[in-house]
Amino acid sequence: MAADGGSFSLQLPCVFSPKSRQYLALCAQDGRLRIWNTDSKTLHQEYVPSAHLSATCTCIAWGPCRTVKEGPQRKKRKSEAVQVEEKADLLAMGTAAGTVLIYSTAKGSLHCTLDGGHSGGVNCVQWHPEDSLLYSGSDDTNIMEWDLQTGKTRSKWKADRAAVTSLCVSPDGKLLLSAGQIIKMWDLATKEVYRRFTGHSTAVTTLRFATTRPPDSNGLYFLSGAAHDRLLSVWQVREDGKDKNSVVSFTLTDEPQNIDLVASNSKEEAVRLAVVCKDGQLHLFEHYLNGPCRKPLSPLCTVQMTDTKDSPAPIPLLAAGLCADTRNMLVAYGNYLQPVMEKVEINTAERHVCLTRDVQTSLSLSMETSVSKVKIPIVNAKSRVLVPGLPGHQAPVKGMSLGSEKRKKDTDTKEMSIAERLGEINLSAVSTEKGTAKGMASLQTDNFAVLLVQGLESNDASILNKVFQTRKEMVIKKTVARLPLPAVLPLVEEITKRLQGHPFTAVLMVRWLKAVLMHHTSYLASLPDLVAQLGVLYHMIESRVKVFHKLTKLHGKLYLLMTQVATSDNSNVVADVDRTAKLVYEDESSEDEASGDDGLPDDDDSDNWDEEEEKLVDETMEEDQEEDENPDRTELKTNGEDDVEHENESEEE
Repeated sequence: MAADGGSFSLQLPCVFSPKSRQYLALCAQDGRLRIWNTDSKTLHQEYVPSAHLSATCTCIAWGPCRTVKEGPQRKKRKSEAVQVEEKADLLAMGTAAGTVLIYSTAKGSLHCTLDGGHSGGVNCVQWHPEDSLLYSGSDDTNIMEWDLQTGKTRSKWKADRAAVTSLCVSPDGKLLLSAGQIIKMWDLATKEVYRRFTGHSTAVTTLRFATTRPPDSNGLYFLSGAAHDRLLSVWQVREDGKDKNSVVSFTLTDEPQNIDLVASNSKEEAVRLAVVCKDGQLHLFEHYLNGPCRKPLSPLCTVQMTDTKDSPAPIPLLAAGLCADTRNMLVAYGNYLQPVMEKVEINTAERHVCLTRDVQTSLSLSMETSVSKVKIPIVNAKSRVLVPGLPGHQAPVKGMSLGSEKRKKDTDTKEMSIAERLGEINLSAVSTEKGTAKGMASLQTDNFAVLLVQGLESNDASILNKVFQTRKEMVIKKTVARLPLPAVLPLVEEITKRLQGHPFTAVLMVRWLKAVLMHHTSYLASLPDLVAQLGVLYHMIESRVKVFHKLTKLHGKLYLLMTQVATSDNSNVVADVDRTAKLVYEDESSEDEASGDDGLPDDDDSDNWDEEEEKLVDETMEEDQEEDENPDRTELKTNGEDDVEHENESEEE
């Protein structure tokens, strides 16, 4: 399928319905499934999955055509019996969350959900041509076989060591091709490997059977295409098993994105192949598969599309479908959100065909009225509608036509020139006047949004500097919230440039970046090339975060060092010591003890003793002061006095 391997490339699934090519199913960047009618070139149905942003659609596959009962009908007579036409109804969608959604175009709603089988994202889905079976391959390296009648798994087996990126069932429903980097052919009856094919260095994204012959007749061929590979390889399933190398290769200008082919039923019938590459070109091939071919085959015809401007730009082709008529072909080109379908007649005699189309006029397509569920009420001019508020307050509801007529009359009567309008605008006077009333309109945040858009479009540094100098959080949030979506990416690029400058401006830019990520994350996540556009910002933030860890370590060490220095300085500063004696101890001499033992002293002796006692007190006070000044000397003196006292005591004895 064209959409196989969706998680390995940024291509979006886009597939035509089988046989009649009546519908085109595609999933755009917003995650919605849109089904377009190729006959009326209008949107037929639109389905929004519940998790279209978190679990995006990665692959699409149409089921085999079947007869659909659209509702109860009366029983027809034999004369009125008409052959019932088989239509494409069921559509399988694989998601990045590991579930498979089955959508019914006849009902216009979800038919069933197949979940619980895969632990990784689904890369490819493939229908069985006869039975109501579905096969899916995932990143978890497993293949699931689903029974749509019960909605449960019938079998599950490990296909490869790497992720399964592509699947294809043989036309007879007996063989299954699976591929990661190695292509394996499985027998569906026994679930065993029938053959192995190696030759691709990258993940295989495309597998298609090219013939409808049985495998034991040396006539079964299939083709494969890989990511970042400009060749389509054709493999032959030989009876003797000597099929290690590809037999034919088709050259392309880029990696294949969408493939449609008409298989050959015999050797005399050629294989018709239409390949849409990633660069938007269409290549047509026609070849008889009768054995190996040494040289790579170049396309029979290459188709490109351009617009009708003075300097023509290429218009990318999205998908192509081969018709029963060899000259006609159905192509889809333009934008995924609103593609243009057209049946083109191509002259294959020319090697290169360039088609010119006016995309602007082609994109103005009308949508079917059955799709739109919005009903416009018919309002009478005389009717009155009650408005919440004061009781009895009524306001007439007027149609849009009356308002438009009044606007036209006002514009016809008075028209001011641009110079007059600019002269009346004086924003500085409004902000500087002190006596302005409270009801006067000041510079609002929507003006900042307009200025920001103008500055981004004109790349005017002065306007951008004025807007980015605001520091109010509410002003920044409201300005970013009112920005149009096309201005978000230029704003992020401008913020990235300014973040690389001076740190003072980087502090201001971080607030703007935070507001952008808070309001427009869903839009940024829907961009396919988001990683390439925000790579510079991501690397810059990562480098600054790495430096931040080192700075925090250095800050901690410096803080510890400074606190130690401060504590050491505080310990060295000591207050002045109070040198006054808190307590004085008086010791009595041994002579007083002796005199006390002999008897009571005389009166004269007592008077002398009082005088001597006063002298001793004065001497002790002076000695204490000398001891405080010279502690070493006092120690020597005390030792000497003790010795003298001991000698006196011995003499007295």
